[in-house]
Amino acid sequence: MIVNNRHDGAAPHRENVVGIVLAAGFSHRFGPQDKRLAPLPDGQLLLASIVSQASKAFTQLRVVLRSDDETAALGLPHATPVLRVHNAEAGLGASLAEAIGLLEKDDALRQVNAAAILLGDMPSIRLETFHMLQRQAGQSRIVRPSHAGRPGHPVIIGRDFWPELRALQGDEGGKSVIQRHRDRYHEILVDDAGIHVDIDLLEDLLKPRMPFP
Repeated sequence: MIVNNRHDGAAPHRENVVGIVLAAGFSHRFGPQDKRLAPLPDGQLLLASIVSQASKAFTQLRVVLRSDDETAALGLPHATPVLRVHNAEAGLGASLAEAIGLLEKDDALRQVNAAAILLGDMPSIRLETFHMLQRQAGQSRIVRPSHAGRPGHPVIIGRDFWPELRALQGDEGGKSVIQRHRDRYHEILVDDAGIHVDIDLLEDLLKPRMPFP
């Protein structure tokens, strides 16, 4: 494990990192309800809560949705910047690959040198964690938070590695990219148990000790 809190090669401004919320999956383990519309203990809808928190952290943000999704139906503001993918049924890796391809064609993101990959079912990550990771991000770096000896999410992947993300298939995540570039991989210690908290099953919503922000 590499634990690194240095600022060498790190992005100096938040504008250099785009946040990508992956929310095109079908989450069959959750049950018949659309997990993205699941209500949290504070009354907010799951995806809307995550997008709201992410919009405070990232000056550039994109939400990855299915081609037929409507933002209003998901509780998102009409102006939410969306990347629409057509291969969501193939798995998370396929969605991420398609989303990265769209990012690379976006002229508004030409100056961005890293992408923060946020999962659309992790509503408990603290704002300061996002900011800490962004300060460590860079074009040739892969940055990931660690808490209590375990790595978590989000993972920020420098633009140098985006072509490898575009090659992902099926449910394959970014783990293979990390394994190929251990010399560029940096785990950042954070005091945030929320980097491990996801909503996978319906009963996860009922856990009383979930550290919602």
